Amino acid sequence: MAGALTAIASCAIAGQANAADAAPAGNIKNARDKVSMCIGCHGIEGYKATFPELYHVPKIAGQNAKYIETALNEYKKGARSHPTMDAIAGSLSDQDIADLAAYYSNLK
Repeated sequence: MAGALTAIASCAIAGQANAADAAPAGNIKNARDKVSMCIGCHGIEGYKATFPELYHVPKIAGQNAKYIETALNEYKKGARSHPTMDAIAGSLSDQDIADLAAYYSNLK
């Protein structure tokens, strides 16, 4: 009986650890209050930024949510770099990133 209780307890603990490690689910409604920092560049067809150099800014509407999450996390951690994106991504929580990814992936 003690062995069974130990097995159940270890499964419960492992399940809690996996839930804690899981990325937050994106909330499209919550993202509506966060998109103002994105739309000025990523919402304009053919937009080009001029800082620090001429750079074609991609439209992100309809992009895969996982791709958006990965890109924002890479800017946040320094694996990708652009001055504007570094600053914006650095200010985002994991929930913000999930919300923005859900929002933009649902646009066409």
